[in-house]
Amino acid sequence: MNSSHTISEPLPDAGHVIDVNEYSLEGLKIMLVDDSKTILRSAEMYLAEKGCEVIMAEDGFQALTMIAQNRPDIIFMDIMMPKLDGYQACALIKSNEEYADIPVVMLSSKHNLFDKARGRLSGSEEYLTKPFTHDDLIKAIATQLENAKHCEEDLLPEFI
Repeated sequence: MNSSHTISEPLPDAGHVIDVNEYSLEGLKIMLVDDSKTILRSAEMYLAEKGCEVIMAEDGFQALTMIAQNRPDIIFMDIMMPKLDGYQACALIKSNEEYADIPVVMLSSKHNLFDKARGRLSGSEEYLTKPFTHDDLIKAIATQLENAKHCEEDLLPEFI
């Protein structure tokens, strides 16, 4: 999943239905960044059951340190956090060449168009509105895996 290509555009086939059962989550490093311990614990337990290695941070600053130490495959980032909010943390991740290719999925109870657009402008690939279900998490992961697969396929002709 860790390619040097930035995933920033939606899949060409927006109507494509992703079967979440066709993806193995075993061994994926998923980072959860949220100041809510309840959300962190709930998502951690569920993703760990699915075989993911779960890395947790409670604010943007802590997340930046942990990204450098752990290099997650996907980051789920709350927007409203103390110290460094999700928009700022996402923009910092995306501005760093070494980590810009890591997909960031924003998490927020805000569901208006402005907040979603601001998330995209900061570099996030997707936006989940709280409360979200375990299926929403899995679908977001599957979408990012599918996007990465399409990006790798697009890069293959360059190397053949």
